[in-house]
Amino acid sequence: MKVLNVIASLDPVTGGGSGERSFQMSRFLARAKVECSILVTDAGLTPERINALAGVNVVALPCINKRFYLVSFSYSRLKELIRKVDIIHLINHWSFLNALVYFIARRLHKPYVICGAGALPLYGRSKALKILYNFIVGKKIIRNAAACIAITADEVRHFQSYGVAQDKITVIPNGITSDSLLDEDDALFCKKFKIGPKRIILFAGRLNAIKGPDLLLEAFCGLQDKLSDCQLVFMGPDGGMLAKLQKITESYGVKDKVSFLGYLGARDKSLAYHAADLLVIPSRQEAMSIVVLEAGVAGKPVLLTDQCGFNSIGEIGAGQVVAASVEGLQLGLMELLKGQADLTAMGNNLKKFITANFLWDSLVNEYIKLYTGVLSR
Repeated sequence: MKVLNVIASLDPVTGGGSGERSFQMSRFLARAKVECSILVTDAGLTPERINALAGVNVVALPCINKRFYLVSFSYSRLKELIRKVDIIHLINHWSFLNALVYFIARRLHKPYVICGAGALPLYGRSKALKILYNFIVGKKIIRNAAACIAITADEVRHFQSYGVAQDKITVIPNGITSDSLLDEDDALFCKKFKIGPKRIILFAGRLNAIKGPDLLLEAFCGLQDKLSDCQLVFMGPDGGMLAKLQKITESYGVKDKVSFLGYLGARDKSLAYHAADLLVIPSRQEAMSIVVLEAGVAGKPVLLTDQCGFNSIGEIGAGQVVAASVEGLQLGLMELLKGQADLTAMGNNLKKFITANFLWDSLVNEYIKLYTGVLSR
């Protein structure tokens, strides 16, 4: 079986969850002896990232506009690449590259599947442009797919809003590897990043409105007297909100209790997770948070909003799910950090849950099963 995965970016800094999902999916398909290629732009594509895709044929097109991931390409070469594969997997549909591959695939009568990657709703910037894009090609990309992949059961309705029948939708969640986040040295982390000897509340992700870092910061600042033994650490690249967040810390006078670490490489990221007492995911909109998976393999409990696609966390005793608001987050912080919650036990519960249900070793078989079913039709 020859599979072509298509995504606009594999940049580990700005690629987000869909980039990580595509990266790991391609790696594990290759390990499963599937002949896998990945078509991507060269935006943020490092030699280290390419080397980590051993066994995967990486085809990187020059990116000439990072805002919309416009690419320089040879139509004949793209056509030949697509002609040689059996099935195409589009990750997300809001990109010029994916629309281009869609048109060529339709012309060559090549079957393709698509993963919405949590981005089907019209959320965030450029809403008018997205409406136009959907009118021209976006809805066609979704509706004409041989199969649609939802990250969670909640995302099924997003596909249905595009006119997709339920029997064409398969749920395959995000995954993680068992060897992720193995580095652990709390003393080294605190010394390196000048973190004081207080309990650590960790945010991991882009500093972008959709991720809700401002909600968490406002919630923390409003409880600074009650959470005097805690500090808030933001780990992740600036997605346009850093200046605003820094102004909030200044207005509340909590600069000494809040740290902005920026993007961290694999080892430092692992150190941060293990040093944390609690992971908070305050997202306003998210199909399925990969941060929850990372917290799980690190054995840390989570406080997350009901917009993260992981409402089962509260049911399995691995943390708490709250409303995506300042008030909701404050209730959760007080319950977990000042109540009778056993954070260690919660972290262990989450680790068991994640390793039992979300490891790539098992999830890759779901993709192979889906591809085989599509090709057999």
